[in-house]
Amino acid sequence: MALSVTIFFAIVALVFVAILWRHASCHQSLPCPVWLRWLVELDNPFTKTNRAAFIVQTLDISTGMVILDAGCGPGRLTVPLARSVGPSGRVAALDIQPGMLARAKNRTENAGLNNVDFLAAGLGEGKLPAQHFDRAVLVTVLGEIPNRASVLAELFAVLKPGGILAIVEVIFDPHFQSRGTVSDLAMAAGFRERAFFGHRLAYVLHFEKPESDVHAAHPDVCPCSASGVELGHGRF
Repeated sequence: MALSVTIFFAIVALVFVAILWRHASCHQSLPCPVWLRWLVELDNPFTKTNRAAFIVQTLDISTGMVILDAGCGPGRLTVPLARSVGPSGRVAALDIQPGMLARAKNRTENAGLNNVDFLAAGLGEGKLPAQHFDRAVLVTVLGEIPNRASVLAELFAVLKPGGILAIVEVIFDPHFQSRGTVSDLAMAAGFRERAFFGHRLAYVLHFEKPESDVHAAHPDVCPCSASGVELGHGRF
């Protein structure tokens, strides 16, 4: 009986913390802290759509592509993405927390990969090159960012025309974003919805940057730097 009561109050406490965390994220960026990285290092056993292999499989990646792992955390997606693009491709692992980047870098080195660049920066800061990426992934990150509209505008700008943005959401995340919210934000930035995998509580949603995007014809209107950013293993 005592154990049941303890478990009940532990669950209530976790729910309360999750609600507070979600509310606070509306005003400032509050990503998963480094000391809790174990929560996001492993695939969720309860949902297929949040598993790294499944997410990568949906992206139809070709050898030589350049991919942005936005909000990479400890590198759960970084390693399979780097393997999928091969030695001639590159992955940019971006995260606001140096501790997460250090863990991601350690994982890629242990996997024998040297085609990953690391950037300690936040999305929306304009530190990514314009029209550079073939794919971008945003896995349970969008809800942690207060300025979501500007972040999606930046992701739109840094993708090549025809490039794909994959946004992954799962109800277990305290920052969970509904499909309707994500679609509205992405389409307001200029994306068009291309594919949906899963269901309303756990899904992968693909958005495409149209081939005829105005930025393709006039790259000077892009707010991002087109000169390249110095990163761990080279330049974009």
